[in-house]
Amino acid sequence: MFRRLPDPAGRIPFDFEGEPFEARAGDSVAAALLANRVLTFRTTPVSGAPRGPWCLIGNCHECLVEIDGEPNRQACMVEVRAGMRVRRQRGARVVPD
Repeated sequence: MFRRLPDPAGRIPFDFEGEPFEARAGDSVAAALLANRVLTFRTTPVSGAPRGPWCLIGNCHECLVEIDGEPNRQACMVEVRAGMRVRRQRGARVVPD
């Protein structure tokens, strides 16, 4: 796995699956989760197979998560904010009536 360089800036607290995590300023949600050794971000709608980031540039949609209650967010395209609540996206998104 990759090793991160020392961080001169402060840490940003956020929540993943109900657990406290920390990120660096400027980290995407995907980078922060990977740095915290989280590899599964979502499960597929049909088989429930685990999926994680692939491209990290917004093309593949393998890093979909729920952020602050909003599903289908690309973790690689969203910068971490203090207090953010992130959850794995399990299966297909449920669209309210």
